[in-house]
Amino acid sequence: MSPDRKPIPFRGGGFAPSPVRGAAAATFLAVLALWWVSTRFGWISPIALPLPGEVANAIIDMVRSGELWQHLKASLVRLLVGWSLGAGVGLIIGFAIGLSSLARSTALPLVSALFPIPKIALLPLFIIWFGIGETSKYATIAFGVFSPMVIAAFGGVDAVDRGLIRMAQSFGVPTRDIIRKIVLPGAMPALLSGVRISASIGIILLVAAEMIGAQYGIGALVLAAGNLMQVDRLVAGVLFLSGFGLTVSFLIGLAEKALLKWR
Repeated sequence: MSPDRKPIPFRGGGFAPSPVRGAAAATFLAVLALWWVSTRFGWISPIALPLPGEVANAIIDMVRSGELWQHLKASLVRLLVGWSLGAGVGLIIGFAIGLSSLARSTALPLVSALFPIPKIALLPLFIIWFGIGETSKYATIAFGVFSPMVIAAFGGVDAVDRGLIRMAQSFGVPTRDIIRKIVLPGAMPALLSGVRISASIGIILLVAAEMIGAQYGIGALVLAAGNLMQVDRLVAGVLFLSGFGLTVSFLIGLAEKALLKWR
């Protein structure tokens, strides 16, 4: 290359995002600093938002008394059971809608009719059907998770390149291998997006379900703290819910790295 010519920069990055080291930690530290400054200098009333140190002391007290583990255990069990039931059934029906004309003609209109229903509004009905115990809470979470997973699975299957499927069929590849080696990998990005969305919906419904007839759970903790004006414990409960969301996002990020290497 002659010295008067400049190399052409590579422009084919494909909009692939790359993590910026330390950006997330800096963001959380900035929010924490803003919280401390606004409460320390009286910009926000301590009745509305306590100092970070007061929230930390409330968390430490709950850890020492063992109360925190009781709340976390109850919420995690409800979230895992409810989400697993709703996501599992939704995944099966979503794949059936994507692969079967009969299922698409019968199940898709039903799912479309159920999707706009506010799931929290059905909680009293589930309590009447299943009682005020754990079953009604599982049902609320499962029903809320079901529709997003159906739509994610159905949309993911529909987005798979039909040319690849036809090619495999022309070579006599068995249907189960086509689903396992072509349809499932092609639908995986949509499935993981569905998992992310449905898990967030599950956390929201978990809190709503625990505010009715639950002794332990993050929702019960937040409700009791609000009724007693214990703002430090209330904010601590909100932080635990935020931790749930961050944990789910982290786990799904690991799954994406492991399952979507081909991208």
